Amino acid sequence: MKKGNGIKRSIEKRFLKYVKFDTKSDSSSKTFPSSVGQKRFAEYLVSELKKIGAKVERDKHYYVVGEIPPNVRKSKTIGFLAHMDTSPDFSGKGVKPVVHRNYSGGTIWISRNKNISISPENCPPLSSRRGEDIITASGDTLLGADDKAGIAIIMTFAEYLLKNPDIPRPRIKIAFTPDEEIGKGIDFFDVKKFGADFAYTLDGDVEGTVEDETFNADLLRIKICGKSVHPGTAKNSLANASRIAADIAASWPENMLPETTEGREGFIMFTSIKTSIEEGKMEAIVREHDFVKFEKLKKHIVAIINEKRLKYPLAKIEYSFKTQYRNMRCVIDKNPVVMKKLFVALEKAGIKAVLKPVRGGTDGARLSYMGLPCPNIFTGGYNYHGPYEWVSLDGMEKAFNVVLNLAVEWTR
Repeated sequence: MKKGNGIKRSIEKRFLKYVKFDTKSDSSSKTFPSSVGQKRFAEYLVSELKKIGAKVERDKHYYVVGEIPPNVRKSKTIGFLAHMDTSPDFSGKGVKPVVHRNYSGGTIWISRNKNISISPENCPPLSSRRGEDIITASGDTLLGADDKAGIAIIMTFAEYLLKNPDIPRPRIKIAFTPDEEIGKGIDFFDVKKFGADFAYTLDGDVEGTVEDETFNADLLRIKICGKSVHPGTAKNSLANASRIAADIAASWPENMLPETTEGREGFIMFTSIKTSIEEGKMEAIVREHDFVKFEKLKKHIVAIINEKRLKYPLAKIEYSFKTQYRNMRCVIDKNPVVMKKLFVALEKAGIKAVLKPVRGGTDGARLSYMGLPCPNIFTGGYNYHGPYEWVSLDGMEKAFNVVLNLAVEWTR
């Protein structure tokens, strides 16, 4: 495989094939992985890793783990990870990728029939992508660059190393994980068996962005037991769970929502509200980078719930918080070499680093707290989890260059 245009074509070919696998995860599923499509995709990736000559295994949880042996002495073992599933927020079935060659600026129409388009006006990061090849879906689905772009980059990197044994490299471990989008991606992952000293997820967005911190994250569940009586005789005897749920959601401050916050500002977002008069079930995600502020967010919503308990004494309102992940910055700061090597790799690729917090989470957040420091690297995409999603092939190629530089840098 020749570097240059050959790399870009190889990444493109893989990516266009990968996105056609329907790997949408399902938070209501009792299985792991949560969808059959992820199992099918995992099996395909196993066969591809075998084909390029990597050592590979797939365990009963459908973690796909590959290995490339070192060709230098006394080096660390470095891991690269990406996730196989796509977001449950939008359809991933029947993805029809469209390549928009040599983007000249202005509007890219994803679907004229549905009036779906992207432009520098509604998506500012697109303004710096002139001359690049941009891939979108066709408007009926998301694209799946989150995180099949990461998988395509890692797979192309693995193939390139195996075809170019003169390039110095440490022991490389590769992992493709299920169900990251529903917060379960590392539930059964064996960090000790994986055997990496440090690792990187390829699960970021536009060119140059690297991330060493995430939100602290909890899942909030609220259950409301109402009291149903005939509305004609309801005075002082009805407790309508539907109304109570609406009241709780409406009581959360407007300036603490995802659509009104940015940067390191936290939020609570109600993701599911299912109610009848007798019963209500609510789910919300709680997010904040600073742990003290995170605890204040939780206390604020508890105060609202307690207020509703007083307001609706005939109802029973219960709540619980479930830990999802914690800010990985605390772990990575104790292992500065992992970011130092990344900055060197970016510089050698001629890419200006843009260090920012993840307004979300990655598998790397949980891996970091399991003993594997794991910052996040860009893949060249944006607008994930919906029909406006896009990815730059040129950005993917640049991420490949960063990963290749990292492999060499970890032999020094």
